[in-house]
Amino acid sequence: MTLLLLAGTGDARRLAQGLADSDVPAIASLSGATRQAAALPLPTRIGGFGGEAGFREYLAAQGIRAVLDATHPFASRITLRTAAVCRDMGLPYLYHLRPPWAPGPEDRWTMIDREEDAARHIGPDQTVFLGTGRQTLDRFSNLEGRRVICRQIDPPTSPFPFEGGEFLIGRPPFSVPHERDLFTELGIDVLVVKNAGGSASRTKLTAAADLGLPVLMIRRPPPPDAPICDDLAEALDWAKRQ
Repeated sequence: MTLLLLAGTGDARRLAQGLADSDVPAIASLSGATRQAAALPLPTRIGGFGGEAGFREYLAAQGIRAVLDATHPFASRITLRTAAVCRDMGLPYLYHLRPPWAPGPEDRWTMIDREEDAARHIGPDQTVFLGTGRQTLDRFSNLEGRRVICRQIDPPTSPFPFEGGEFLIGRPPFSVPHERDLFTELGIDVLVVKNAGGSASRTKLTAAADLGLPVLMIRRPPPPDAPICDDLAEALDWAKRQ
């Protein structure tokens, strides 16, 4: 019997290492959203499961005994489906969800619910830094005409989907001085960021605060009605008990 780790985050990588070090039989799964993802210290499958039916078949065929979900806080479709399927199949499920970021006294954040809401807060001549990845880039199409810079890990395979946009390729982590220099060099006026949480990617927010730049912070989608923890050690202990 094997544990399934739904990966794709830095926390998932640390959990994978903990599982490997503890000799817990486990398989990691990556969605394939990042084409050149660094290898994990566990047997790893890459790609989708073929919908809910395919996911159920995979769980049964592999003898999965429990699922530890350490996907991105905004991968809500995957998380909601996984929690529902595990509940229906009677499989133990735990969602590791790192705490969201909270603004400090130097932060100039405006909270928004959707990517489409960003345009209401951005002037026509402003330069925008999107720290939201390419998966939801089309939702910013109402920013057309502004200078929009979208940072992503992989080189693009298609042109920017609307006028005024450009890709910036970079693989995290990024230091605060790097981010501060980058925003200054690019003439960034405003950042748009998903509230992913975690210390590694907070450096862009620290740099924005240092420069006095406003940030449009996209709220997280609601989590599933399922067991949740925000502590890596607790999640690893749970996995060992399954």
